[in-house]
Amino acid sequence: MKKFLLIIAGGIAAIVVLANLGSLIALAITAALLYLVFKQFIKTDGWEKVAWGTVGVVLLLFSISNIPAILAVLALYVIYLIYKNWNKEKPKKRQSDDPFVNFEKQWSDLHK
Repeated sequence: MKKFLLIIAGGIAAIVVLANLGSLIALAITAALLYLVFKQFIKTDGWEKVAWGTVGVVLLLFSISNIPAILAVLALYVIYLIYKNWNKEKPKKRQSDDPFVNFEKQWSDLHK
């Protein structure tokens, strides 16, 4: 049952990623360009700083307009969690450290 639910959740997440693939690619491109503009903004002085700042603000507005890409990023994270937990076994019950509960086990360990 657990694997069935993981398959359903993974399918839904994959559909969300594919539906928002265009905005995800646009966000990646604008974020990369924004990073390059920021690096140039830091290097320059004077009127060039104003020009790079204007270009940076425009790119920031373009990247903000790709808000559906955030859903795609969250869906990618869900897919990662499903992949990570696919073969995870249930934790075994921890044996108590109480000597009276595990008396036979401790007795057999003493007589070995």
